[in-house]
Amino acid sequence: MATKGNRHKEYLFVDGYNVINSWSNLRELSSISLEVAREELMDIMSEYQHYSGIKVIVVFDAHLVKGNNGKKETIKGVEVVYTKENETADQYIERVLDDIGRIEKVRVATSDWMEQQIILGRGGTRISARELELEIQSYKRMIKHKRRIENTKNDVLMGRLDEETLKKLNEWGKKKE
Repeated sequence: MATKGNRHKEYLFVDGYNVINSWSNLRELSSISLEVAREELMDIMSEYQHYSGIKVIVVFDAHLVKGNNGKKETIKGVEVVYTKENETADQYIERVLDDIGRIEKVRVATSDWMEQQIILGRGGTRISARELELEIQSYKRMIKHKRRIENTKNDVLMGRLDEETLKKLNEWGKKKE
């Protein structure tokens, strides 16, 4: 996970089904299709990883699937783990925390109170599913605000151009289409 050439300053482990069941939009989607809810969570977490710089690992319980050996894959840049038979997402996260929790900065998103206490004892920090949702919304507002500022700057710069230059830019833009 954490190799010398590919160090992240922070990791975020997400208990996938806990978050799906905690966020109202994902809970509604899961009542229609669990697969669609998982895909939406991956979209959200991929975007979050991109703009936060935090390595996201989403862990899904697959411990009730007979003969399941567990599975890891990367979806939209996010590491996704399906636990093996008889291993819960909590157990997987605890095991990884035992390995890296005192070396790396690790946060775990879960609303399971007991799991939060175990995380703290193993060197990680916890964030509830609701707190993560609010953090993501805050990032989205910040990005929207930055885009608005950039657009305003671009408008001001365009306003400084003389008529002839604006005309040439418009003609060039039409040629590109």
